[in-house]
Amino acid sequence: MTEPKDDLRPPAVTPAATEEGEAALPVSVVEERISVATQWQLMWWRFKKHKLAMASSVIVILFYLVVVFADFLAYSDPLASEAQRSLLPPQRIQWLDNGRFDPFVYGLSGRRDPVTFKRVYTPDPEKKLRIRFFAPGFKYHFLGVIPTDRHLVGVADAAAEETLFLLGTDEQGRDLWSRLMYGTRTSLTIGLAGVSLSLFLGVLLGGISGLYGGLIDTVIQRVIEILRSIPTIPLWMGLAAALPNDWNIMQVYFAITIIISLIGWTELARVVRGRFLALREEDFVMAAELAGCGQMRIIFTHLVPSFLSHIIAATTLAIPAMIISETSLSFLGLGLRPPAMSWGVLLQQAQNIQALAISPWLLLPSIPVIIIILAFNFMGDGLRDAADPYGH
Repeated sequence: MTEPKDDLRPPAVTPAATEEGEAALPVSVVEERISVATQWQLMWWRFKKHKLAMASSVIVILFYLVVVFADFLAYSDPLASEAQRSLLPPQRIQWLDNGRFDPFVYGLSGRRDPVTFKRVYTPDPEKKLRIRFFAPGFKYHFLGVIPTDRHLVGVADAAAEETLFLLGTDEQGRDLWSRLMYGTRTSLTIGLAGVSLSLFLGVLLGGISGLYGGLIDTVIQRVIEILRSIPTIPLWMGLAAALPNDWNIMQVYFAITIIISLIGWTELARVVRGRFLALREEDFVMAAELAGCGQMRIIFTHLVPSFLSHIIAATTLAIPAMIISETSLSFLGLGLRPPAMSWGVLLQQAQNIQALAISPWLLLPSIPVIIIILAFNFMGDGLRDAADPYGH
């Protein structure tokens, strides 16, 4: 009677083993990989399964690339105005010419409407303006350092400020596409700077409140309740009225950022306080205290990293609120004011219903607002789910 041979069949495989997009791996290999993976790796694997959050992350990255390369993407000086180009409609790009790729736009010819006495612009089929990539234009400093005049698109043998209007122009004849690029930079940086400041205040004050307790906790919580009980719109109106009229754009920019941050830190502070109350009796906190660690070191070195993933998710969901706040303030005339450029400032001209009926393209700056808010919320949902990689 012969002894049975060893089972030489390959180990079982499972499609679920493809955590990193690789081919199916043996179950034992997958279990070993998961057992030795860090929490950040587990979070990344779970986040990748959230397809909508991944797509939203790509959109957010693209928007912040616009922030970095706004000068390069804008083909016209955003402050260059011309009354003769007031309220020009968007030009349509013709991508093919005689069956070959050669993008161009038709030149515009203007005439005076005998009824309304307004200038009406119509495309001139006889005048083709060739679009060229990496074309020269107005001068700027690339990344704030390198002087150059190259832009993503331009017009061959003509000035882009006078011939190219991809999204039309506003009432002062300023190119809306170029202003939208600069407005994106302002609105997104205010949101990011505001969240960074409110994140610091929320973690610091919420951590102190939860770690110390007692009178300090009571005072901080009462301050939070007072701030949350103040009506938002009247508070914004009062703060906007308090800003001096002789402040320049940068001073108003930083003032608006600080104002939004001082209002937005309360929610995160309460979340941090609740987590600290649950963690302050843990053994590792007591060990840090016995080792002589100061309170600030315990907060930022031991406690905050233990739920950093939750803070990241909360921060991602807070950025859209900051962007909406700045856009709303500027739209109502309480935030940034012209000649500053932000999404809210650009939308101010859309307040006039009559002008909007004649020039609906003035509402175009609202589209990136909607897209980035949805993208941040979907990405935040994915991060919130990935923040607990051990959940189901």
